[in-house]
Amino acid sequence: MKNAIILHGLPDKKEYYDPKVPSASNHHWIPWLQKELLSNEIAAQTPEVPHAFEAHYESWKKEFERFEITPETILVGHSCGGGFIVRWLSEHKNVKVGNVILVAPWIDPTKELGDNDFFDFKVDPNVTSRTKKFVIFNSDNDSEAVHKSIQIIKDTVKGTKFVEFHNYGHFCLEDMKTTKFPELLAECLK
Repeated sequence: MKNAIILHGLPDKKEYYDPKVPSASNHHWIPWLQKELLSNEIAAQTPEVPHAFEAHYESWKKEFERFEITPETILVGHSCGGGFIVRWLSEHKNVKVGNVILVAPWIDPTKELGDNDFFDFKVDPNVTSRTKKFVIFNSDNDSEAVHKSIQIIKDTVKGTKFVEFHNYGHFCLEDMKTTKFPELLAECLK
């Protein structure tokens, strides 16, 4: 049976502790995508990284690796979650996976995290050779840091498919004004 891992982005500390804001793994389009994948007979997991705002790579890795990762596994990462997937795949050259879809991937090209080593890695240019497909979703009105991240990945990773959206911002609820993301579901199922 196919499975999927949908990895959230990096919340700020205030958002993380705000009782009015859903947890990162239950926010934006993530729960909708999980339910849609389940309805398509794909076991979908949405790991919740404890203290995700602190961006400790080993914590993210521990949560991510709790789930089975096979050549049929679909990986979806939003923002920092997408950047994490790029690093994890770059460092695990013996692992093959299914579809990889990165939604506004961020790898901190402007060092917003300071000396944090979360993105201290070299992007593997051959990562697509171990995936069924490797897709980046970008919005024309996302931040400059995300656009730089995407450019680095596109320039480095051979065979990247690039899909551009107009006015989707950072693909968050407040930007998209909906929790539904049919284009992402369609890409997962292709």
